[in-house]
Amino acid sequence: MVKGSNVGLAALSDDTGSVFVSLGWSSAAGDGDADVSVLLCTSTGKVRGDGDFFFYNNPAAPDGSVQLLGKTPTANGSEDRIGLDLTAMPPEIERIVVAASQYGDSTFGSLHDLRLTLADRTGEPLLGYSVEGAGTETAIIFGELYRRGEEWKFRSVGQGYDTGLAGLATDFGIDVDADADAEAGAEAEAGPGPEREPEPESASEPGPAPTPEPTPEPTPEPAQEPTPAPAPKRAVRRPRTAKKKITLPQTVRKSLADNDGWRQARLFPAPTLKSDRERETRATSVLLSVMAQVPEFGRRLTAGFGAPAGHMQTFTEVTLPNGDSPRRPDGVIRVERAGKLWTALVETKTNGNPLRAEQVREYLDIASRRGYEAVITLSNDVALEGSPLVDVKLDGRRKNRVALWHLSWAEVAHQAQMLIRHEGVGNAAHAWLLQELLHYLQHEHSGCHGFQNMGPAWVPVRNGIDAETLCRGDERAVAVVESWERLVRQVSLRLGGELGQKVLPVQRARRGTDPQSRRAALADRLCDEGRLYAELRVDGTPGILGLTADLRTGRLRTSIDVPTPAQGYPLSWAKRLIRHLAEAPADLHVETLVEGDGGGPRGTLERLRPEPADLLPKDGGQVTGFRLSLFRSMGSTRGNAESGFIRSVDDAIDRFHESVVLPLRRKQRTGAESVPAKAEFDTAR
Repeated sequence: MVKGSNVGLAALSDDTGSVFVSLGWSSAAGDGDADVSVLLCTSTGKVRGDGDFFFYNNPAAPDGSVQLLGKTPTANGSEDRIGLDLTAMPPEIERIVVAASQYGDSTFGSLHDLRLTLADRTGEPLLGYSVEGAGTETAIIFGELYRRGEEWKFRSVGQGYDTGLAGLATDFGIDVDADADAEAGAEAEAGPGPEREPEPESASEPGPAPTPEPTPEPTPEPAQEPTPAPAPKRAVRRPRTAKKKITLPQTVRKSLADNDGWRQARLFPAPTLKSDRERETRATSVLLSVMAQVPEFGRRLTAGFGAPAGHMQTFTEVTLPNGDSPRRPDGVIRVERAGKLWTALVETKTNGNPLRAEQVREYLDIASRRGYEAVITLSNDVALEGSPLVDVKLDGRRKNRVALWHLSWAEVAHQAQMLIRHEGVGNAAHAWLLQELLHYLQHEHSGCHGFQNMGPAWVPVRNGIDAETLCRGDERAVAVVESWERLVRQVSLRLGGELGQKVLPVQRARRGTDPQSRRAALADRLCDEGRLYAELRVDGTPGILGLTADLRTGRLRTSIDVPTPAQGYPLSWAKRLIRHLAEAPADLHVETLVEGDGGGPRGTLERLRPEPADLLPKDGGQVTGFRLSLFRSMGSTRGNAESGFIRSVDDAIDRFHESVVLPLRRKQRTGAESVPAKAEFDTAR
């Protein structure tokens, strides 16, 4: 679509009751990002109240009409997905505005390939729109859906704001509390405070919605009734829209056991599981039962699959007719809303058992014949863009189209952690249920530990690198790159769940590069250099955390670059950095970055602590920053055992983040003479 054009959704598909809107972008530096927001407007062009504004602090509507689904990595950047249930949209809502905003001093001019995609409930794209010419804007309206009679239409907008999210929200009638926003920003910068029990919020009677001052319409609107002249704006007490949320107590209760040998009773025991079939049956039953009993969790997992918000029931070991051979999928999820049913069949695998294409194809056929909406596969594998876990072609000739979705056990654990440790659920019983689910998933016998094997190509590729016989174009190298990408994605999910922040892999590729071509180029680089590279962007941590696995030397390197301040002297910078690294491990490597291609002085923190001046170049070269690195031995086996490669990667990331990144951020927050926290990773080394 071109800017300003519009189209009716009915002309694109006969099933547009639920749609997905995806906003995407890429960044040459890899550290650029933005946040999506949605505003629900009446015929006046304004929201009814603050509850009609959906953004990172208000991600979902209670009626399920709007759900921000979060970010996912793509071939060239990242993508933010939004689920819209148009059938649940209140009748007074005439317009749905979809926008994105930058934070800090960033602008959309630093991002490339700004795009919007609208897809049906199966994920099939219906339309696309690219925003061109972005510059100093800090917020952009990508597009909007609006009613015309009984039909919903979409208009491409591409209107920018230099006033960020606050300016955009104000234009649509949101009463932005500048003091509260500033306080929230300060809290976000300061990070988590002392551990304490969550405090109840005081109740307040919601007052009338604020009457907005007249403001120009942000986007062209077809002819409509004139807007009544607003009354003078008056001070009102903003209503509380958020209910109290329960998270796990952050202080562990004193145990009443006589000794550590006493095991606490668990709702979902796992030690007796012996066979794969038992593990699959138990895991499916445990997960589906918790989804049905904890509405926030069930909604979180199914919203991205096009399920409506409603009453959920789940079933296991259901027998469905299939000619002479009835089939028994591992589970069924059914959601009812307004007398209509949404149904998904569930196929589960545990341990390293792969999904079988023939079995998934049968379930797709059964679901299509019975009028079901989706088939959901669940396994330890992490799905990648452009690399399907099962090669199944959907039959587009069938009247009832069935969506095929995949969920990894790592994603299940991530969502449970986000709810009970950071975002909260409705009551303490729900928090306890999620805690029991997490304990089960993390048990050594559950078989639900996520991606845990680098695959059969791992050993031959390592041997080929050692013998220098691995050549460009070897398909085994591509397989290792895909396994590495799955591992990095899982590390991001795990770290994000523990921190309560978004953690995404950074993909560096030319604009328009397809995933297969990008992985082929990385495989060729692996053949040439013997190294695997990855970068992670951690929300709340400025900069990029980098990871290199050197298969020739058998070492892992985690690294971050700290640039120098705009003012001051090199010796002061070096002394200040060493002071800020007082809690860092003694084997941390510190390297001075100098202008040009040459490297500067380097040494371990243990050697540099008494003599920070050793970091200064002897030839007087201009210091541009300092590189901080930790090294450790790489696991030798392809699995997740104590000596395995996957376990060593987890340990390397955890040690670097906990012992270097977090202490450095704390010092920078509390010290008036802080070194700027911008960080990057040099993949050329």
